[in-house]
Amino acid sequence: MTLSLIITLLLISGCGFQLRGALDIPSEYSPVFIQSGGPVGTAMEERLQGGGLSMTQVAAQAGLIVRVLGQQRSSRVVAVDSSGKALAYEQVYTVTFDALGAQGQVLLPPQSMSAARTFDDNPDVAVLGKQLESEIIYQDLVSDVAERVLLRVRAALTPKAP
Repeated sequence: MTLSLIITLLLISGCGFQLRGALDIPSEYSPVFIQSGGPVGTAMEERLQGGGLSMTQVAAQAGLIVRVLGQQRSSRVVAVDSSGKALAYEQVYTVTFDALGAQGQVLLPPQSMSAARTFDDNPDVAVLGKQLESEIIYQDLVSDVAERVLLRVRAALTPKAP
């Protein structure tokens, strides 16, 4: 048991795996202001605050302004049965965002980030709870997109090695 645990740890560390850890935005960009965030803005604020980064509610005080320019959720049928009833949907959540510095300079030009999941909806099974399940999937998509937006912002702000 102990030997297999040691071998597993060596294999994991040898492949470069490491825990994600806190999101580290360079300190010169602190505090951060999330503008027009909606659900994804709230999720980004929670992640940044959880990582110990200071936030501000005033854009003029911010070292970094992440602007959520648009959010869209959509759903489309991806599978039907022989009678044409929908069996599965693809749910998509898309956010358009950019990032500005303290002086209003563009640090990250406008761009979009999307996440998608398939939602099975068998019409022959009880429909109670399907709406709730769909909302939970959307909340999960919002959380995923928020994480990916912050990772992209961090990558844009991190100095490149020569």
